[in-house]
Amino acid sequence: MAPFAKLFAALLFVSLLHKGNCQCVSNDIAIRQTMSGFQIHGMTEWNVTISNICLCSQSEVKLDCRGFQTTKSIDPSVLAVTDSECLVNNGLPIFKSNSITFTYAHDPKFDFKLISSQINCS
Repeated sequence: MAPFAKLFAALLFVSLLHKGNCQCVSNDIAIRQTMSGFQIHGMTEWNVTISNICLCSQSEVKLDCRGFQTTKSIDPSVLAVTDSECLVNNGLPIFKSNSITFTYAHDPKFDFKLISSQINCS
């Protein structure tokens, strides 16, 4: 009986460890904004950093962009703006080790919110 209990405990531990490494939630996409200290056409310039804090990559990251405006151009491969959504990084994966950054200019700061992402655990 003791070998069975040890085997069961080991399997339980491994399954919890595996699940913990690949379970992502929407809060694992972090959006941070800071003022750059510059003005563009009289508007405050904002630096935006989008990071993935999960071990698994996340692709097809979409933000709610209803009402988003900027007086500064943004590379559409970094942030593709439509009427109500923004696609980040051309939909390509964002890995834990790298962040996506861009700047925009507007007053007040726009509150980007995550709509969805595709979690890629393998």
